Amino acid sequence: MNRLPALLIASLLACLPLTGLADTLDERVQRILATTPLIDGHNDLPWAYHLRVGGHLDQMPMHDDLTALPNPTHTDLPRLRAGGMGGQFWSVYVPISEYPGAPGDASRVMTQMDLVYRLIERYPNDLELALTAADIERIHQSGRIASLMGIEGGHAIENSLGTLRSFYRAGARYMTLTHSRGLRWADSATDTARVDGLSPFGEEVVREMNRIGMLVDLSHVSPATMHDALAVSSAPVIFSHSSAHTVTGHERNVPDDVLLKVRENGGVVMVTFFASYVSEAVKTAWRDKLDQLELQIPDRSERMKAFSEWRQDSDIRATLAQVADHIDHIRNLIGASHIGLGGDYDGMPPGPVGLEDVSTYPALLKELLRRGYSDEEVAGIAG
Repeated sequence: MNRLPALLIASLLACLPLTGLADTLDERVQRILATTPLIDGHNDLPWAYHLRVGGHLDQMPMHDDLTALPNPTHTDLPRLRAGGMGGQFWSVYVPISEYPGAPGDASRVMTQMDLVYRLIERYPNDLELALTAADIERIHQSGRIASLMGIEGGHAIENSLGTLRSFYRAGARYMTLTHSRGLRWADSATDTARVDGLSPFGEEVVREMNRIGMLVDLSHVSPATMHDALAVSSAPVIFSHSSAHTVTGHERNVPDDVLLKVRENGGVVMVTFFASYVSEAVKTAWRDKLDQLELQIPDRSERMKAFSEWRQDSDIRATLAQVADHIDHIRNLIGASHIGLGGDYDGMPPGPVGLEDVSTYPALLKELLRRGYSDEEVAGIAG
């Protein structure tokens, strides 16, 4: 018997990657998510409940298919399950309308935290409160979705470390130092710089967050604030929903010099899917449209309403591949171990093509595998 063909086939097979031969991309993703909880850093569904139904959970049941709504949400329980969600940071957000915040912000944030607790209590077979990393692992193994809370905007604490500590006791596990406006103690990426990063009190806030065990979130802050916080923090920081500034030059994204410091700090950038942070073309189109509307509609609230309607129907979209490009850049610069995911679902206009809602995370993980990421790297990014 001539053994040459069999030996030739065997040698050719030995040159192929075994994972690609044995498993499809879908199977590899399923195996990763069976053992690693997929954690998303930022979802604004609690605020969507406030805006849409005044916080009345029975009027928008989360176990329903909410794609049937006239203006569908990005999130519901069926789609979270389809997306393989293991742990979700629910944003407990209230807007900051002007510098430097308003009396009562703390109470309004507590109302949002109460809404998250009510969601968890309403769906005990699907959601469970998580306060530690061990909680996330245990809840994931039980088949539920670990539910965590992150405060979006330091205006919530009303310049009080006591309020900060009270939020932690109530279950908040990160705080974004600013939102869209600056504070007396920290500058925002999208507002006038007033303290050139962090004030002495802002540094005290970071140290106290380190001490009590609350993650310092640097999404929304200015580059100077990023640098100051990284210089002060003795614990790893996060960016709960930001992407790479080199890929898309939006002020909300993370510059390379900050990324290098994140590597030194041991922190994580949770790459967001918000279209104007992901795509340079989308960013430019949106800003051009806003400039046009500013000439046409003097009233700001009417102008923003018109812009939101235009943006909802616009065919200028970001793509899943562009999100993966941001991940590629961060991986190439500082390594995959410093990357997470922070979709910003229900806090953004239409998601990128291919990442329309929370059911689509596996598609992004498949794209990373297709680009040559190892299963271990994808598991690290997911979890």
